[in-house]
Amino acid sequence: MTDDTVQSKDAGQAVPKAMIMEMLKNKFEKLPEVDRKLLTYGSLYLGGNASLVGLIANSFYRRALNVTQGRVTSSIPMAVLPFLTTVALYNAAVTNPLLSGDLNCPTCAVTRGALVAVAGGGLYPILLALPVNAGLATRYSTAPMPETGNLWRFCVRLTEPIIKKMGFVLVLQTIFGTYLSSKHFDIFLKMLKLAEVEIEELKD
Repeated sequence: MTDDTVQSKDAGQAVPKAMIMEMLKNKFEKLPEVDRKLLTYGSLYLGGNASLVGLIANSFYRRALNVTQGRVTSSIPMAVLPFLTTVALYNAAVTNPLLSGDLNCPTCAVTRGALVAVAGGGLYPILLALPVNAGLATRYSTAPMPETGNLWRFCVRLTEPIIKKMGFVLVLQTIFGTYLSSKHFDIFLKMLKLAEVEIEELKD
């Protein structure tokens, strides 16, 4: 079986992948409005959470480095970049593979959703806030910066307590990513069942 075909579990016959994609697209329009909105905008909800994580992490780093300047300058990238990154990662890892018929394993879908949530929507915003605020601290001399040889140790020492403080937020992100991907897979199954009926009619 090639990558351009999908095996029918009942008849054991290969169905062109392009046909599966077209059928799933058509069945999407027939889903209840609630399911369509969740599948369409679910990644945006996760991205919104990532923006919130970024803003919280930004606040923690600003306090740790005694930065009072550039509040708007540091907040904008911390809200926008995590949002865009998380949405793009979730769509690439979960939504698009589901809609193209490439992701038909519930465990894989849930695992991908959880990983995107904790990595893209949790750890990435926290780590991104470090260079943003370290740059401000250096520019305005609000906190002593280490020498080049001690930079890594300084970053670890500064970041560890912030990650601990945000542990609960990371857990919530993981739970939300798991729930969202699970619901998306359930919606995919609904579309697939509708598509399978059409496939069997075409075979007959």
